[in-house]
Amino acid sequence: MGAGHHHQLYRPGDTLVHRLPPQCKLLAVAAFAIVVVATPRERFLAFGGYLLLLAAVAAVARVSPGFVLRRMVVELPFVLFAFAIPVIGLGERISIWGVSLSVDGLWASWNILAKATLGVIASILLAATTEPRSMLLGAQRLRMPQLLVQIATFMLRYLDVVLDAMRRMKVARESRGFQARDLRQAPILAKSAGALFIRSYERGERVHLAMLSRGYTGTMPVYRDISADVRQWLFAGALPVAAAALLFIS
Repeated sequence: MGAGHHHQLYRPGDTLVHRLPPQCKLLAVAAFAIVVVATPRERFLAFGGYLLLLAAVAAVARVSPGFVLRRMVVELPFVLFAFAIPVIGLGERISIWGVSLSVDGLWASWNILAKATLGVIASILLAATTEPRSMLLGAQRLRMPQLLVQIATFMLRYLDVVLDAMRRMKVARESRGFQARDLRQAPILAKSAGALFIRSYERGERVHLAMLSRGYTGTMPVYRDISADVRQWLFAGALPVAAAALLFIS
């Protein structure tokens, strides 16, 4: 079962990174994230090296810096929280441009920003070079719980269907002169949400019955081989191994 189209984060390509089996990339990104999280906040050179490693991966995958920067907006809540920590933090304080800031808060802010940014960039590169359906197949190859993989698969498949139903309901309301100006329109929106939930639930029941009638026994069939050889595992492992090396020598 496919998603029907490419996800907006995915960038089709035929690079070495794109051709890697998804389980290799998932494990490499997870190991890289562990190294980043384990890095002491004082290791500035290590953090700079991690960023250069991700830049090298982006170059090999032909993912432009602009593409990555535009999608890093998801990090904005972390950035706002990080900027607030030095202001509200306790302990020793210093003055920067006339603003009193906590020393411990500045360290905590740097720690959050550096590690969160590296994690977000790594995740963006993973999503840009791996189709969502392939990512789920990779998770299945890594022995993730079958139930979780199947739930994620159906969520991916039917998310656009549910969103399209929401758009049609919105158009239908507006064509009848409805405009959500204040809380007085809340009951109508609540009824629309309830109707959408019932439709989605009934669709899920129909899909499940259709699957059972076609021999579904609790596992989804895999129609293409995504096994990885030693060379591919070594290529994918170069990112976390290089990051670990930077941590030890910095």
